[in-house]
Amino acid sequence: MRFKPTKSLTIFIFIIFCFVFFYAFRFFVSKNYIGLTTLKPLHKPLNKSSTKPSLKHLSKLITVIIREFEPNDNDVTLTAQSFVNVFPSINVLILYDSLPYPPLDITLTNTSLTNVKLVNLSPNLRSSIYERYPIFQIKTTYVLFVPDSARITSRQSLQLMVNKLAKNQDSIIVAPLKSSKKDLKCLRINVSAKEWTLRYSCVKSTTCDAVSGKHLILIKTELLQKLTYAFFLPFPQSFYIQTSVMSQKVKILDSVSFHDGKPIIKSHHAQWKRKQIDAERFKKLYVALKIKQVVREFGSTEWYGCNRDTPRCFGSIVDSMPSYLYEKKWTPPCCLSNLKKTAKYVFNILDETGIRYWLEAGSLLGAMRSGDILPWDHDVDIGFNRDDLYRCNWLKKAREKPVVDNKGFLWEKATEGNFYRVYFSKANRIHVNLFPFFTKNGTMTRDSWFTSHKNMEFPDNFLHPMSSIEFIGRNVPSPNNIRDFLEIKFGKGSIENPEYPDPNKIKFP
Repeated sequence: MRFKPTKSLTIFIFIIFCFVFFYAFRFFVSKNYIGLTTLKPLHKPLNKSSTKPSLKHLSKLITVIIREFEPNDNDVTLTAQSFVNVFPSINVLILYDSLPYPPLDITLTNTSLTNVKLVNLSPNLRSSIYERYPIFQIKTTYVLFVPDSARITSRQSLQLMVNKLAKNQDSIIVAPLKSSKKDLKCLRINVSAKEWTLRYSCVKSTTCDAVSGKHLILIKTELLQKLTYAFFLPFPQSFYIQTSVMSQKVKILDSVSFHDGKPIIKSHHAQWKRKQIDAERFKKLYVALKIKQVVREFGSTEWYGCNRDTPRCFGSIVDSMPSYLYEKKWTPPCCLSNLKKTAKYVFNILDETGIRYWLEAGSLLGAMRSGDILPWDHDVDIGFNRDDLYRCNWLKKAREKPVVDNKGFLWEKATEGNFYRVYFSKANRIHVNLFPFFTKNGTMTRDSWFTSHKNMEFPDNFLHPMSSIEFIGRNVPSPNNIRDFLEIKFGKGSIENPEYPDPNKIKFP
């Protein structure tokens, strides 16, 4: 009897044949036995830029840097050893300004630490700039900044940081130490070069400009190469100030943390000494960055500019144009603060002695605009009635010679004209100008002044009656009809249209 296949069996055999033919065809294509140039590959090759580096390649991608530690009380050797134990071929750079003592136990005889190198950043006659500046020595894609007394116990923690940096738009990745995880703060930084100020504020986020607390920082080497003071102490505070100016954002990885090493700086004396060292480092940093005022995230203000015992922050003034205007900056905030103290003191003295006075020139212009000194102004101008001069003993004495009053302010007749100045101190020459006026044929005029102040004369009806205006937090006498008064001095539209003292030299931005 002859076998006759059913219809379902025929279909089944046909399907089996199709599968066999399909996989045979794939095999020949993959072995390049069939030269079909128009065929697309069955498996797309991975884009190199999107591939995640494997754990075994991490040591070739990352340079570890240990920057801030105390020369005589540190855990640097064991910190470096920790990373070499996990990644035996990883490069570690230990950067210092003064030689650690006792010496670190890192020598070429210790075979496990032969890829650990100490770099002295301080200038010396026996090393070139190449040897002193580690930027030239970093050949890896990434740099990992590690704080003193940190430990790595898992390769995966570093892998997660690299993966995040590779695919995240934020250019700085941060991971905390376990002991600091709860205390880590995300900060916003506002640096104003024009106003010489630096302001911190806390933000409730994992993305910000800076992080406080003990943590590791992963960045691309190309970012490090763009910084002006890449390794300036204190670190990482100096690092974050520079990256914030470049609009680089920091991302905190909550899912990753590293372990703590042995405790350091344990005694009260060591902690006190560290605070003193930090204060000195911050001072050097702000001087280098030309920052005069720092407002901390908790509201306190720190000053790093001039004070009563130091000269003001700028030198002689030519054509009423202070040097800082040519740097595209305004009056340093310390100078403005000292100027306000001097002006308030002078107002009080004039009030107590009964001298008739009023706010003048650019100071009145500032009062009209904002109730304050113009942010680029370097003095305060006051007019007063010449007949009242002898009511103030300090003005009388200043006619003969400069005199320091019992509050430390210096009163002096100006060498370049018949007017007076009150300086913040003998050392600090920020000052208030006092211009004596008298009435002549219905005009308030003055004796010969060899000053850069122009258009000082005005009709005396501006003082009958007197008015007042808010200025630096108090009411100050002023002429009536202030708009007309200022337009006599500076021209029409002067209130609405700011200008520098000499617009021919520098236009107001």
